[in-house]
Amino acid sequence: MANSLKKKTPPPPDPEELNPDKDADVTVAEVVKDERTEKIIGSVCLLLTIFLFISFTSYLFTWQEDQDKVQQFGVRIFSTDDIRVNNLLGVLGAYVSHTLWYNGFGLASYLFCTVFFVLGVNLLFGKKVFKLLRNIKYVLIGLVVFSMAASFIAKGGSFSWGGAVGEYLNDWFEKWIGRIGTGALLLLTLFSYFIWRFNPVFKLPNWKFNLFDGKEDPMSKNLAADIPEVTLDGSINNTEVEVDDQQVDVDEDGLPISKNKLKTNLSGVSVIMPAEETISNPMNAFDMVEKEELVIDEEEVIEEDEETIEEILEEEAELEEELEEAEEELIAAIEKREPELELEIKETPEVEEEELATIAATVGSLASKYDVTLDLKNYKYPGLELLETHGSEKIVHDPTELETHKNQIIATLKNYDIAIQRIAATVGPTVTLYEIVPAPGVRISRIKNLEDDIALSLAALGIRIIAPIPGKGTIGIEVPNVRKTVVSMKTLLASEKFQNSNFSLPIAIGKKIDNDNFIVDLATMPHLLMAGATGQGKSVGLNAILVSLLYKKHPSQLKFVLVDPKKVELSLYRVIEKHFLAKLPGEEESIITDTKKVVYTLNALCIEMDNRYDLLKEAGCRNIKEYNEKFTARKLNPEKGHQYLPFIVLVVDEFADLIMTAGKEVEMPIARLAQLARAIGIHLIIATQRPSVNIITGTIKANFPARIAFKVSSKIDSRTILDAGGAEQLIGKGDMLVSYNGEITRLQCAFVDTPEVDAVCEFIGNQKGYPQAFLLPEYVDEKEMEGRDFDANDRDPLFEDAARLIVSSQMGSTSLIQRRMKLGYNRAGRLMDQLEAAGVVGPNQGSKAREVLFKTDSELQSFFDTMG
Repeated sequence: MANSLKKKTPPPPDPEELNPDKDADVTVAEVVKDERTEKIIGSVCLLLTIFLFISFTSYLFTWQEDQDKVQQFGVRIFSTDDIRVNNLLGVLGAYVSHTLWYNGFGLASYLFCTVFFVLGVNLLFGKKVFKLLRNIKYVLIGLVVFSMAASFIAKGGSFSWGGAVGEYLNDWFEKWIGRIGTGALLLLTLFSYFIWRFNPVFKLPNWKFNLFDGKEDPMSKNLAADIPEVTLDGSINNTEVEVDDQQVDVDEDGLPISKNKLKTNLSGVSVIMPAEETISNPMNAFDMVEKEELVIDEEEVIEEDEETIEEILEEEAELEEELEEAEEELIAAIEKREPELELEIKETPEVEEEELATIAATVGSLASKYDVTLDLKNYKYPGLELLETHGSEKIVHDPTELETHKNQIIATLKNYDIAIQRIAATVGPTVTLYEIVPAPGVRISRIKNLEDDIALSLAALGIRIIAPIPGKGTIGIEVPNVRKTVVSMKTLLASEKFQNSNFSLPIAIGKKIDNDNFIVDLATMPHLLMAGATGQGKSVGLNAILVSLLYKKHPSQLKFVLVDPKKVELSLYRVIEKHFLAKLPGEEESIITDTKKVVYTLNALCIEMDNRYDLLKEAGCRNIKEYNEKFTARKLNPEKGHQYLPFIVLVVDEFADLIMTAGKEVEMPIARLAQLARAIGIHLIIATQRPSVNIITGTIKANFPARIAFKVSSKIDSRTILDAGGAEQLIGKGDMLVSYNGEITRLQCAFVDTPEVDAVCEFIGNQKGYPQAFLLPEYVDEKEMEGRDFDANDRDPLFEDAARLIVSSQMGSTSLIQRRMKLGYNRAGRLMDQLEAAGVVGPNQGSKAREVLFKTDSELQSFFDTMG
């Protein structure tokens, strides 16, 4: 019956009634930052400039008629209809000009026009044509000085040229220093402003050079003043002295040449001592032009014959006697500066040639912080030029497609008698989010159940309904775009959000639907679970995470433990072994592919975790950040085992394969690390296809609050990964859902190709690294040691090292061996038993440390010699 009532096709909805309200999404901040707003404000400022100028000018001629009216009525003049003023800009012009001129600064009020003019021009043209702050500074000073000067000059007149402020200041100064003193102060102020603004050069006329009038031509007189000392063999020896951006020539003995323009203040003198040069033609050196001197053309100088040069040299010799006093003063001033200058010249090459140990000793004083990057001080971070831009970064949206989808969504909902109030669209790289506001009384579950019907009407895959959108009063319908945009890794790493992030371990994953870059801190996650069907982008997602960490962290701050059962996914990172990778002692391969070695590595990480917690306990810190801050502040003693702790990121690809082959041997250390390793800087990234209960237990899964789901085949798989549906509606090729901080966000994963990863790793691998990879603590399987009877002669390979450690510290503690030698508790206990059997330490005393029976290293060495 219900279907028979709906046989008639309803008329298509009117698009104009439910057009997206595009203005509703515009915020006040966006309007303020828009360049059109700046241009409008600039135009308003220019209009204010014209308004003030016309009103002030008109006030000069109409003040007698308008002043009484403005003073009598005040602000009420705007509401009085029978008042007429003669100002060209009416009542507003009369009131503003009277307020700023008569009650303010008088003639100096014109300076207000310059402020609005400068501001208006800068905003209208969109660049700093004039310096606004400098203009405001001069206007503030000018308002006081010029208003006071105008009142001083026009004192006693009927018109107030200086305004109320100028008259008040003038009367106050005349009371204290008299009229003459006030005039002198104004002249001094104006003269000081002139000097500060234009910095003129004041000098006395140089009468000494009039001796040559009538003897030589003007070129000869200028040559006598400007040329350097020319020897008879045609060589030129000169030294340049730079004083406050001016150059003065001095001869080889340090004496100045005749035209000396040194200032009396010799602060900042720097002496440059170039090597002597031999120039075949001395006239080629005459290319120097000094202030207020005649410019000498090089071609004219070359035309002078040798006789003119000899005459010039004779005249210069006569001038030396007359400039003797000036020379002595300059020499004395330069000699005072010589020790300081020589120290500066010698200091620079010495710092550049110092070895790393010397620099570390200098910088590593207790007064400065410890710099962990000094071991690789010349390390350079990878550049963005190593990455490529894939396709067009601009998101293309088709208005016809948006309108068609909107009408189809409205028609589908109307077929089921669901009315909506508003619909809006947000276009993303892969999908478009349509946000609808249902009419009052419509149940959300009705819209949620229409997911398949909407997908049928749109003829599109991957329709996902979010009912409701968290934090909004809307229901979201995600529809895949016909033309999808590739998100390049280069775009995310170049963004300001990533470059200026203060995260401990920033990772750039992708872009959200609103085109916002999704950049989070791995240290706060603290572990990440990635899952999805084969070929949907898990490997690309892993590479995106690893590359973003390589671009942001120094090798001393981060280490990777890479587990790759497939042997090909993470092999590109082998070349950065000596920079970023960690491995077991004695292993050749830093990328772990053997299942047995995976078990050893995971247990070694557990030992490292325990050792780090012991260090945090001794330091009184709760997490790795507080511990490293204490260590860099030199509050922890390295001789007691303290060291800088880098972050360790364990990346496991194809985790299901490890569980199938190793089972509990892998599950137990993973569970320990997932529960405890967060505070000491060890973070896990596990990738698998389907994290079911037989692959990842509930205990492990509970410690992975951050999860990434790529496309899966069924809703059950989506619930297995995210504990919620939605991943089955994804469209693949990097389309994913991220569960972080209790919210599920749809992202388009950043694409980084294999050649890009290879280029980044090659760039890092070609730089100087550490002598070897970061070594994890050694792990010895207990099963290998079972069945062996204790024999004092069958000593552990580390027996002698442990004995020396115990004797040097004079403390027989198993935890000391475990912590300082990075061993597990079982092996450290066996070493302590062997030391007791050998007579190095005494028996166990409960909670107290064992007694050390050898007091010096020489006694211990003698004991080893007797044992053979």
